[in-house]
Amino acid sequence: MVKDIKKIILDKISKNNKLRVADIAETTGFSRAYINRFFQELNKDGKIVLIGKANKAHYVLAKKAGDAKKNVLSIRRILRNVNLSEDVVLDEIKANSGIFIELPKNTANILDYAFTEMLNNAIEHSKSKKITVFINRKANVINFEVADFGIGIFKNIMDKKKLNNEIEAIQDLLKGKQTTEPKKHTGEGVFFTSKAADKLIIQGSDKKVIFDNVLRDVFIKDSSKIKGTKINFEIFINSKKDLNDIFKEYSKGAFEFSRTNVIVELFEIDNVYISRSQARRILVGLEKFKTIVLDFKGVETIGQGFADEVFRVWQSHHPKIKINYQNANENVLFMIKRAIKVK
Repeated sequence: MVKDIKKIILDKISKNNKLRVADIAETTGFSRAYINRFFQELNKDGKIVLIGKANKAHYVLAKKAGDAKKNVLSIRRILRNVNLSEDVVLDEIKANSGIFIELPKNTANILDYAFTEMLNNAIEHSKSKKITVFINRKANVINFEVADFGIGIFKNIMDKKKLNNEIEAIQDLLKGKQTTEPKKHTGEGVFFTSKAADKLIIQGSDKKVIFDNVLRDVFIKDSSKIKGTKINFEIFINSKKDLNDIFKEYSKGAFEFSRTNVIVELFEIDNVYISRSQARRILVGLEKFKTIVLDFKGVETIGQGFADEVFRVWQSHHPKIKINYQNANENVLFMIKRAIKVK
């Protein structure tokens, strides 16, 4: 019977190109829960792959998964803000869509950085129980939205910095590199994201700030009142911007380093290091050592959030532990030096 059901699944998926659990449950008369077991086994065996989620979830033959993913160019997620990691959310979007397929490297790097920074802000600052994300790829542009239902970015700045109104909070935001939690963040996420975008819109309460880098201008406009914060980011697929150039344009300085002997080979763990939660995951358990060396061999670049989390935030909580690095290229070295400078 097991072989028969698996054969039915494979025959139908080969004929129809895609298949839902409900289709086989209807054909066989068995429950969805029972049939789902066979789909899971075939998935584990590498014969079929799940594409999409919820009512759009369906399976395709593994050898056709790439083609199926290319057709998924829009994803919306409702996220519960409990132990939420922005890099995990981004990885899931990449695994289940064609949004990032064959993107120019500079554009992909900017999207990685901007999405994880904006989602991290919602996770750590909004106090919202729920966060929604939406990302969409069109012919020549990609845009994403991150929305929470918390205190709201302008009200948060106003309250934390004891300002008179939200207009003053917007003025404070526009100064750049501002933060309401200096012990955890540098406040540079919004600043650099606004420079990397072709257009960035930050909406809170009944105001929105528009960073339009095509027009090379910033606007403040009235908007319909919302609870929380809504971020809209847009970039052209053929953008000529480079994340490392943006970082370098706004940072200068001289720095010092140290040496250690406990090696963590980063390239063996992952190959892109952008977010704070990636840094936290790598640093778990290292508090038991007296010295650490991070080996950046094969790592092409790191993001501000990752570097800041390792070399400033985590280091400030473990001042007796020495952190060193090796095999850092020019791009990686630049971000490490920036993070050390802001201690």
